[in-house]
Amino acid sequence: MITVRTPFRVPLGGGGTDLPSYYKNHGGFIFSVAIDKYMFHCLNQPVVDDLVRLKYTKSEVVEHIDELEHDLAAACLRRAGIEKGIEIVSMADVPAGTGMGSSGAYTVGLLQGLHTLNRDFIGLQDLAEEACDIEINELGHPCGKQDQYLAAFGGFVVLDIAKDGVVTVRRPNISFDTLRQFEQHVSIFYTGISRSAGDILSAQNTATKRDESKVVDSLHRLKEIGHQVLEAFERGDLAAFGRLMDTHWQTKKQLSGKISSGRIDQLYELGKQNGALGGKIMGAGGGGFLLFYCEDDPTHLRKVMADEGLREMYFRVDLEGTKILTNFLSHRAETTLS
Repeated sequence: MITVRTPFRVPLGGGGTDLPSYYKNHGGFIFSVAIDKYMFHCLNQPVVDDLVRLKYTKSEVVEHIDELEHDLAAACLRRAGIEKGIEIVSMADVPAGTGMGSSGAYTVGLLQGLHTLNRDFIGLQDLAEEACDIEINELGHPCGKQDQYLAAFGGFVVLDIAKDGVVTVRRPNISFDTLRQFEQHVSIFYTGISRSAGDILSAQNTATKRDESKVVDSLHRLKEIGHQVLEAFERGDLAAFGRLMDTHWQTKKQLSGKISSGRIDQLYELGKQNGALGGKIMGAGGGGFLLFYCEDDPTHLRKVMADEGLREMYFRVDLEGTKILTNFLSHRAETTLS
């Protein structure tokens, strides 16, 4: 039995510039942080049969991985050279479609578990790139590289993405006091709206490939704001971060009419009227979690959002990234690997 824990992430700047349609022409920049909300995978090799058992929001039992409906799981198993005789159970602290990078966390965590099962230990950057290759190149999902890298590395991470897709990972110079201030003054609320990011990202990809000026100019601006957000964190000026989030949100809405809605706009304005300097919808947009930054105590904002029926998700920063929690190979696994 192998158990893997992999964090979700909160994007802080540069979102959207990690998609190939953008960085292949302009280079990408991401500043993001992993939090203590996790995807969990349990992997086991049954001793009585060769079936493939996969449990997530659905339950699949098949004879071969080619019969699986879950394309990410099938692709990861294929990469690991495992075609049958495996059981995988996946659980998450937050559901898919909420803007927290769930598919990236799923892929990274499962690959980490499979590499451990095969005793094929892999570096974090190679792990993140393998997950990117599966999602972007093999399966053609309209996603970027942020989610996989944050799931692998954890903590605060800066990604500089070259035009050829090579990613340089660096740790920003953020003090412990700034980290604690971030945890205490950022509030994250679930809107109750779940959505698939695919439609929004596909439209953004298409517009970027066509070099539509409105979308490309907005992504240029989001990258610039991302650099400014990083500078604000490194000098410990989170009030500036809050104000930049407001600028970021107004810019992000220029990417697609699907990023916001009447309800989301209402909640956002309500947040600003009750202590928030700025905020945004996490991920591609359209629903999921709404983030706010308050310079002062966010207690009043929390009450206002609770009155609107929103549930707050309390969090801390995750500093570990994907992690093997338990590693106990069965007798069958030992025999297979020997």
